[in-house]
Amino acid sequence: MKACRREPVPHTPVWFMRQAGRSLPEYRKAREGIAMLDACARPELVTEITLQPVRRHGVDAAVYFSDIVVPLKAIGIDLDIKPGVGPVVAEPIRSRADLDRLRPLTPEDVSFVTEAVRLTTAELGDTPLVGFAGAPFTLASYLVEGGPSRNHEHTKALMYGDPGLWAELLDRLAGITSTFLSVQIEAGASAVQLFDSWVGALAPADYRRSVLPASKRVFDAVAHHGVPRVHFGVGTGELLGLLAEAGADVIGVDWRVPLDEAARRVGPGLALQGNLDPAVLFAPTAAVEEQTDRVLAAAKDLPGHVFNLGHGVLPDTDPDALTRLTAYVHERTAR
Repeated sequence: MKACRREPVPHTPVWFMRQAGRSLPEYRKAREGIAMLDACARPELVTEITLQPVRRHGVDAAVYFSDIVVPLKAIGIDLDIKPGVGPVVAEPIRSRADLDRLRPLTPEDVSFVTEAVRLTTAELGDTPLVGFAGAPFTLASYLVEGGPSRNHEHTKALMYGDPGLWAELLDRLAGITSTFLSVQIEAGASAVQLFDSWVGALAPADYRRSVLPASKRVFDAVAHHGVPRVHFGVGTGELLGLLAEAGADVIGVDWRVPLDEAARRVGPGLALQGNLDPAVLFAPTAAVEEQTDRVLAAAKDLPGHVFNLGHGVLPDTDPDALTRLTAYVHERTAR
């Protein structure tokens, strides 16, 4: 939390996106026979999965185990997470009439989140919990496309073809996302991250006009809680300055832009998170350390840096590689 606020730290803190799950055998055992969205609604299971990487890797923060579509499921959207595919929406939202299915989220809709966060923070003690949510654009893309998309053709067709409907869709999603983050913060999350996984598909002018207002609304809505707010997107090198305008305290950077250059694009006053390529972890240890040193060298003059990957942990990553990486960053950056 000190690094997020650009305060002095004893070493560069480390946490990983998707650290709670996927690559851990204990995660797969805990999830055995349980569908993803069912697992997200079981507080005791969520707590166990969230704690697993903290125990194993010694990371500096836990990441709340959930999924970005949980709040959409909670308001009654017919969707499921299909293994090997991702979220699939039964009836995509593409017309004004479809908007009626997007009602506001209430804390009662996700009472299991409140319980899970409280259980988890009680177990974590001094280790902070990072909550998260999907950003309006990425949620909109899933809803409009009906699932993951390479080209986002239906999404962009709606954005360009009916700007009024698009703005209303993102506004509703901003409200849902704001509530989902507030629930996590009020239950005890120490920081929150907004994932805009697909926004790198947009040109800067389109982002500024059609996405930035909704993302800004989310960050503004949770600002009064006083916890650090992280903003992350994939393939967003050309958007870093605009992401900073949305109102976060920390900008997550993928592996395509060195952190010193990212700092120049973001501008002063914000911390950075990142940004080792997740695929590097499949290389021998010496190569992982070499690439880690490059990231740390690019970040050496930053007033606030949280070491992370440039995207999520890949499913086949050796967990021991993450454990070694965490220890290596702590050792190399000890003040």
